[in-house]
Amino acid sequence: MASTEGLVPITRTFLASYYDKYQFPPLSHDVSRLSTEIRSMATDFCKDSSLNKGESLLVHEAERQPPHKIDENMWKNREQIEEILFLLETSHWPKVLQQQTTSENMELANILGRLKDKFQNALKILEFFQSRNSEYVFNTVMTYMPQDFRGTLIRQQRERSERNKQAEVDALVSSGGSIQDRYALLWKQQMERRRQLAQLGSATGVYKTLVKYLVGVPQVLLDFIRQINDDQGPMEEQRQRYGPPLYSLTTMVLNIRLFLSLLLGRFEASKPQKHQIAILEEAVGVYTSEFERFVKFLGEVIANAPFFITAEVAGAIEGRQVFGKSDDYKEISIPAGKTYEVSLSVESINSYIAWDFSLSQGKVNMDIGFSVEHTNNSGQKTLILPYRRYESDQGNFCTCLAGNYRLIWDNSYSTFFKKVLRYKVDCIPPVVESGHSATEVEG
Repeated sequence: MASTEGLVPITRTFLASYYDKYQFPPLSHDVSRLSTEIRSMATDFCKDSSLNKGESLLVHEAERQPPHKIDENMWKNREQIEEILFLLETSHWPKVLQQQTTSENMELANILGRLKDKFQNALKILEFFQSRNSEYVFNTVMTYMPQDFRGTLIRQQRERSERNKQAEVDALVSSGGSIQDRYALLWKQQMERRRQLAQLGSATGVYKTLVKYLVGVPQVLLDFIRQINDDQGPMEEQRQRYGPPLYSLTTMVLNIRLFLSLLLGRFEASKPQKHQIAILEEAVGVYTSEFERFVKFLGEVIANAPFFITAEVAGAIEGRQVFGKSDDYKEISIPAGKTYEVSLSVESINSYIAWDFSLSQGKVNMDIGFSVEHTNNSGQKTLILPYRRYESDQGNFCTCLAGNYRLIWDNSYSTFFKKVLRYKVDCIPPVVESGHSATEVEG
């Protein structure tokens, strides 16, 4: 577990200074020019013939403002690239173009094949960016989590959640869901990841008992993952800095898809002109190269961005509390010759019992006996943790039996000294997923 001592979460002010070092070179002027030209050609198609329902929806989408969030734009670009690749599949071409009976059709088929290659490469780069960013953020968060059963449970929760998400997508595809349907589901899942991230940060939902009532999870980490995606949080600075060029690329790919859809849909009635194909080819070349450049740049920015900074750098108030509130603990005085115990009722196997305790020390170091035993419904006792004397201890174990567990602190061997015990214990039931969960910061 990496130390967060003396650190606070990144702030928007700090990110502003950090992003000053990463100025994105402006997009090529060809992006704006070609996007306008492509849209103008699409408009001409619309004037010449009536639109079907699907084409009308495409026009409406191309006219809307791009989404505000960086990651939503990334998903939008990925969706449009897949829709374009669908159009560029030979089996989806007009029959007359598939037959390639003329030299013009053969040339156009070759051009469409080159466009397909460019979009496939852009899709691979985007998929890698999204996957690497997700793993980087999650693994960095886990670096600061206690390296015990809590981290293990969170990893298991994420793995189970991602399997469930993929199964949900597979089921949608198997039932005939469209690319648009699939991406609507993928974005819904992305928002669910963000909700779960906020839950982990505020110790609610599935993580409530796991995090809030057990020691060792740095508060600075919980603060970071709770606030990172707030509307005016740190990521808003990223959106303001790098959003505009991405918005332009989102608009461009929407216009490319609209034009290509109209061109292929009206191919037999109105064959495209050579200058139209030339503009399309140039637009695809510019879009894919500029989009790949932007994705690689943003990947570098994210990979080098710190999650935490010193309080001095952030201008934070000194004395920020790093660990959980002290009132989560209980304190009891155990007289000489006496014992003290806490009973926990466990209904399900694979629950976790965890504890953390210490003795208030004076001039003479004190210790106390500690053991754990299990009692089943028939009253049979089983020693789980053998007796041993400690000044302090933190531990946990996974239960393999239901029933009653007794945590026993033994001061019976002491003739004169009472022991002041400060402790926290809890029983965590098996983590059962409600909805889906994972950990991801907007990229």
